[in-house]
Amino acid sequence: MTSILKFCQDLPTRRFKPGDVLLTEGDRSGKLYLLIDGEVEILKGDYQINVVSEPGAIFGEISALLDLPHMATVRATADTTAYVADSGSGLLQSNKEIAYHLSMMLAQRLHGVTSYLVDLKRQFEDQHNHLGMVDEVLEVLIHQQEVTFSPGSDRDPNVKI
Repeated sequence: MTSILKFCQDLPTRRFKPGDVLLTEGDRSGKLYLLIDGEVEILKGDYQINVVSEPGAIFGEISALLDLPHMATVRATADTTAYVADSGSGLLQSNKEIAYHLSMMLAQRLHGVTSYLVDLKRQFEDQHNHLGMVDEVLEVLIHQQEVTFSPGSDRDPNVKI
């Protein structure tokens, strides 16, 4: 991912101490961060989803692209430096190299999730309970073409991501 950093050199940088929050779950900052060095944790509620230290990692992209509140909190766990775009959407619209890199990263994530769901489908295709719904989830993920997509379910159509 470090190749993306060469396209960010004109962006301002910010330094964070351990415990500093870059993005807060549920807020709408519009910001996009690209990690230069250090380490951050990704939190969904109080649950740590991941720890990221790879230079070039991007945070805030889903919120910037879909104009949604941040899906998770990003907090520094070590001294951290990141490029920051106050308007993540504006940066992506004006910088095709960063937008292309982000598109590749998001496509890789979708491929990973889809591959995982295909595996689950094989394991539970004969189930007639909630595990059998993997087929429906997979179908929506693979064939969803609408620009405005609202996640949810029959049980709770207003699911927060």
